[in-house]
Amino acid sequence: MKRIETAYIIDDSRIYVFGLTKIIQTYKLCDNVMVFENGEKAIRYIADNITDKGALPEIIFLDINMPIMNGWDFLDEFIKLKDSIHKNIVIYMVSSSINPQDLERAKTYSEISEYIIKPIAISRLRELLTEA
Repeated sequence: MKRIETAYIIDDSRIYVFGLTKIIQTYKLCDNVMVFENGEKAIRYIADNITDKGALPEIIFLDINMPIMNGWDFLDEFIKLKDSIHKNIVIYMVSSSINPQDLERAKTYSEISEYIIKPIAISRLRELLTEA
């Protein structure tokens, strides 16, 4: 079982972020959780720290619907940076959307490891954070 050092949560829902962060901390599922309320802040942080493997996550929990830059836009920008990132980053699209179009669109991105409907069960979260 590999230990996750850093996870990013990119989501504008304060309640969801609070709950997910609390679960991760309570069960000591990773050492560091960074939260970004939209994709623009997250992609800017990644771009600014692209050579610092310690600042980059092993795993990203990405919401779709956010203000300023949504999850799809984040993925498009992430793809542009991907070749410069020398770290394997697993991305889970986590959304309350059950829209079949979102599910199908997610399948077109090889960067998305899985599309997960909110909320994530604690047992599933443990699996994700130990599989990454």
